[in-house]
Amino acid sequence: MKTKLQYGKEIIEVSIPSEQVDEIRPRFIPGLEDESAAFRQAVRHPIDSEPLKELIRKDEQVAVVIPDITRALPSNRLLPWLFEELQHVPEENFTIIIGTGTHRGNTPDEIEDMVGGPVAKRYRILNHNAFDPDTLEIVGTREGGRPILMNKEFARADRRIVMGFVEPHFMAGFSGGYKAIFPGIADIDSIMHYHRASVIQDPLSTWGVLENNPTQSQIQKNGSVAPVDFCINLTLNHQHQITRFFCGDVVTAHEAGCHFVKSTAMAQCSRPYPIVITSNSGFPLDQNLYQAVKGMSAAAQIVEQDGLILIASRCNDGWPDHGKFRQMLFDYDSPQSFLEALHSPGFHVQDQWQNQLLALIQLKARVAVFSELAPEEVKKAHMEPVDDLNSFIARELSIRPANCPIAVLPEGPMTIPYLK
Repeated sequence: MKTKLQYGKEIIEVSIPSEQVDEIRPRFIPGLEDESAAFRQAVRHPIDSEPLKELIRKDEQVAVVIPDITRALPSNRLLPWLFEELQHVPEENFTIIIGTGTHRGNTPDEIEDMVGGPVAKRYRILNHNAFDPDTLEIVGTREGGRPILMNKEFARADRRIVMGFVEPHFMAGFSGGYKAIFPGIADIDSIMHYHRASVIQDPLSTWGVLENNPTQSQIQKNGSVAPVDFCINLTLNHQHQITRFFCGDVVTAHEAGCHFVKSTAMAQCSRPYPIVITSNSGFPLDQNLYQAVKGMSAAAQIVEQDGLILIASRCNDGWPDHGKFRQMLFDYDSPQSFLEALHSPGFHVQDQWQNQLLALIQLKARVAVFSELAPEEVKKAHMEPVDDLNSFIARELSIRPANCPIAVLPEGPMTIPYLK
């Protein structure tokens, strides 16, 4: 059987010498016929909110938060529509804040690709920096009475707009909503607390769960400390076409988007699989191995104990260039030894949450990676490097029973597979 996986900006064809293959993907929703008209309709007739144009006066300072280069939000289409809708507000009154969380700042070329040349030239755009206290301001408190800091430009704005898209998320249940604010433009101390080990290991911090999800609860509670005036959320298909808009009140618009995604992305499976082949949904999510944990996690939902997860993720940006994700993989001689250190008193390291999830996946299954990463580094991270997908799959099947079932997630974490 032949199947296709999203890989970088390409689609790669994979040959699987077996007829026992189940392709598991979201239900395809065609893109909107007229995206800009649908945008105008959504912001003029929003969910539980006044129309966007009526919310914002011409003399007000407006902060617009967008995700960074690792997210597929079509900001280059959305922002011109937004500014057209708010043309009564002078250009100089807008500040576009890129919600990087703990990720590296986006380069000028990346910013131009994200927002489009005209917007990049005419509007003030800045990368959030969770580590620079001079760019942050206290907006409230969180558990234990510790302060929550957010981007100063966001905190001081008269009006605040958040943009994002709703997709399955391996900790928060779904992306979108307040997630662009918290952890997107929060301070590093708050982000570390949000990602603490006890929350990450909670069984309700997982794909497709909103109710009683401790990760999502923190997002909504902490993200709303500095009120957001309007939410622009949307959904995309695998061709990066906009399929629906969910605009208005941050909570109710986001919930509507989550219900829609759940109805299209959830995929029930009747059995676990010895082999699960996945992608990381291609560009922009598969630019580094840190993000590729999401595709592995989707596969882990349906892989057998001691089975195999094979992921195709380009990782052209490496491990990536932030935090201690790579170092923690290399510093411990096994996933188990890392988890033991994680739960020892005083352990507190940036990116530990991603290493925690990866270690749990590695304890359940072998992980093999087809990417642009150096093979010796993949091995040091307790995974198997793959230089040829077809040869690797054929070799793996040659040592297994002839009727070995295989699952394929062509769109990776855009699908939420689960066992019946």
